[in-house]
Amino acid sequence: MNTKLLMAISAVVMGMAGVALSFLPQEVAGSLGMSEAAAIILQVLGALYFGFAMINWTAKANLIGGIYSRPVAVGNLSHFVVGALALAKLAFKDTSLNYLWIAALVYAAFAILFAYVFFTTPNLKSKYNQST
Repeated sequence: MNTKLLMAISAVVMGMAGVALSFLPQEVAGSLGMSEAAAIILQVLGALYFGFAMINWTAKANLIGGIYSRPVAVGNLSHFVVGALALAKLAFKDTSLNYLWIAALVYAAFAILFAYVFFTTPNLKSKYNQST
């Protein structure tokens, strides 16, 4: 699996969410029907997304999978599995919220891909052949 592409795409997705939530928390809270006081929680969430995006972006050139970069792989796997389950639970509870279905599917896709990366051993020969 091309983990460099996976890490870059996840970094871009989380980075865009992080920037939006960090700089537009009141607007996002209003569009989601949340109170203005909840905007601080969204802003902190934005910082978390942006930080995770930076980790994934800087780790994209590393060998990931199996025992290699295990903290990065397990962090992403945990985030996306728990996020996918939480979003799916809420999407099933209130089926009128279409954006939740989209977010749940994106999270589920990343969860499956990071599970594959976490539970398989990368092909070391192809990694070393790319760098030479």
